[in-house]
Amino acid sequence: MNSPFGSIHYNAIGPYLKKKFGCRIAKLSVDGGFTCPNRDGTKGVGGCIYCSAGGSGYSAGNMADQVKQLTGKWPESKYIAYFQSYSNTYAPATLLRQKYEEALACPGVVGLSIATRPDCLPDEVMEVLQELNQRTYLWVELGLQTIHDATASFINRGYPLQVFDDAMNKLNEAGIRTVVHLIFGLPGESPSDMMDSVRYVADRKPFGVKFHQLYIIEGTKIAEYYPEHLQVLKKDAYINLLIDAIEILPPEITVHRITGDPHVKGLIAPRWSLNKRSVLNSIQMEFKRRGSFQGCRL
Repeated sequence: MNSPFGSIHYNAIGPYLKKKFGCRIAKLSVDGGFTCPNRDGTKGVGGCIYCSAGGSGYSAGNMADQVKQLTGKWPESKYIAYFQSYSNTYAPATLLRQKYEEALACPGVVGLSIATRPDCLPDEVMEVLQELNQRTYLWVELGLQTIHDATASFINRGYPLQVFDDAMNKLNEAGIRTVVHLIFGLPGESPSDMMDSVRYVADRKPFGVKFHQLYIIEGTKIAEYYPEHLQVLKKDAYINLLIDAIEILPPEITVHRITGDPHVKGLIAPRWSLNKRSVLNSIQMEFKRRGSFQGCRL
């Protein structure tokens, strides 16, 4: 069978947005200065055991300065401002609105991507998101990682699966797009466990998904278990899991990430993930070898 997605083999968010907006859309990782209830003691301390002290984003001062610095790489593009680090709905609604509006006021910004936890969507925050959703291109990213509560407990995620379900229902009812994150290679999970998470998420019909491998980063709790008590996925194993997942993903779901992009500094394992171009090329080669594409095994 020929792939309906051409040489890419899946419904990648980049081409999807280019078709929608008529130009390249670059995603700018901005830092709103928020924290996380799994760090400040409200839900827990220390965060998820794989999360580093700096979260996963980038900080460069106030919002206008951050956007200006980042847009220099893609001067002819339009932009999605991506609130990435920690929980970007975990603050008073008035402060959240201020930060989101600052990002939208920057030249070329046509939408927002807001990463958060499913347990950080109270009614007053939902009101802000619903209002924004009426006048800009918005999606909310939820870091589920796994549907298995035993794994979630081990990684100190801080909420049960039902909280995710409730958040998805709330966002779907409000007409707000959702993107769900899944991590492959979490401790104790089999390939079957990981595919169960993919099927579960797909059944909830998010706008998009993100896949990436587990990292071991210096200074994180999970680094204490490596390598004596846990191993990370080898490159070929990750690629096979990823393509297995994409093959059972409905074709209308957009794919926002197929491999992580770790910082060189502090990464203990897997070191193969540092050569992102090699990983991406290997993924495409495996798609071609299989003759497969997103949704081909549904």
